[in-house]
Amino acid sequence: MNKSVVVVGLGEMGSVFARGFLRTGYSVHPVTRDMQMQQVADAIALPELVLIAVGEADLHTQLALVPEAWKDRLVLLQNELLPGDWQRYNIDPTVISVWFEKKKGQDSKVIIPSPIYGKYAQTVADALAAIDISTKVLSSAAALMHELVVKNVYILTTNIAGLAVAGNVGQLWDEHNQLARDVADEVIKLQEVLSSQTFDNPSLIEGMVHAFNGDREHMCMGRSAPIRLKRALAIAQINDIKLTTLEKIGQL
Repeated sequence: MNKSVVVVGLGEMGSVFARGFLRTGYSVHPVTRDMQMQQVADAIALPELVLIAVGEADLHTQLALVPEAWKDRLVLLQNELLPGDWQRYNIDPTVISVWFEKKKGQDSKVIIPSPIYGKYAQTVADALAAIDISTKVLSSAAALMHELVVKNVYILTTNIAGLAVAGNVGQLWDEHNQLARDVADEVIKLQEVLSSQTFDNPSLIEGMVHAFNGDREHMCMGRSAPIRLKRALAIAQINDIKLTTLEKIGQL
């Protein structure tokens, strides 16, 4: 077995995965901002896997630059991820929906187990288990789709509703339940447009609430909240969708 792993992006999240791979006996080869992937690929043409750990804003730029030899070895972990994000590049990656936090100067904090699907799912699960981060390996692409949408609903609902009411997710659900449901319903509508699928709203909201209960003190509004709202409203406008609740929050 090839015992080399490439990690593109060594920020807080990439560093967590790198540590896990090191613990499970892999050598980790970074691609940092001042490096080119092709330079590393020239030296390590066939690593076991290549983790793309850049932020969601940089994902498409990096996927367009992935060397051909690496395309069947990719692992993705970004937020707001859907199959269309990778299908346009004709790749079939392993994907993990990350449900742990890593902030500068702090240890990783698990909210709920992180679902993983793809041919490198067990390798990633073993690496994270080595540093006490729980995961669950999924058995189908349909299960992954559900998990990705649950995560997107959680992120967008908490961030966007948080712009209106602030506080943590426990307070959002207990004290502003109707707002949370209204925002979630509109976020699900966006996910359906972006994925050309229909979803079961109660099941997705149940998954969101399960994550709420994993860490009820988790703050709603991250620094990316205004950007997420702006992007959601732009998608709605392009697709001629009326999102009444999101539009009201955008006017605050």
